Amino acid sequence: MNETQGPTPTGTSRPYRSLADALRAHRIPEENHAFVEAVSNAVGVITFIDRGRYIEALRREGAALHIGRTYINGFTEDEQVLVGGRALPLQASEGRAPYFYVTQPSALPSATTAGRRSAGTRAAGTRSTAKTASAARAPRAATRREERDYGVCEVCFMVRNAAGKCGCDD
Repeated sequence: MNETQGPTPTGTSRPYRSLADALRAHRIPEENHAFVEAVSNAVGVITFIDRGRYIEALRREGAALHIGRTYINGFTEDEQVLVGGRALPLQASEGRAPYFYVTQPSALPSATTAGRRSAGTRAAGTRSTAKTASAARAPRAATRREERDYGVCEVCFMVRNAAGKCGCDD
């Protein structure tokens, strides 16, 4: 094996051909693709490597970034990352000290609320154009679901499931 980096937990470690391939392979939400690309360009990422639970983004200078489904981790305290003309709010990493992380747009509370509203408007628009018996009925009132917080894993920063476990616990 001619790799300089260690293998993933499954024993494999392979570089991706492009960022798009890496994001698709790790099932990063589509609404985060442009954000991750902008951050990668801003910090000078040269390659992306599969590390199992996250994508490792090697930079020209500085520590490698870890790109997960909801976060990008590996920034220094004094680092200022500009995306779209504004500096990203960095938060201290608990599992990867002394580094800092930034939350991706789909994980922010305002983004999920806006996403639900836009999905609801699209569904209502399709119902009004359909000329069926179901379109004549009044739409049922939407029930509001209570969102629950099961916590975040201190090792991989993924959201825990209802049983309080994540992928690290296997």
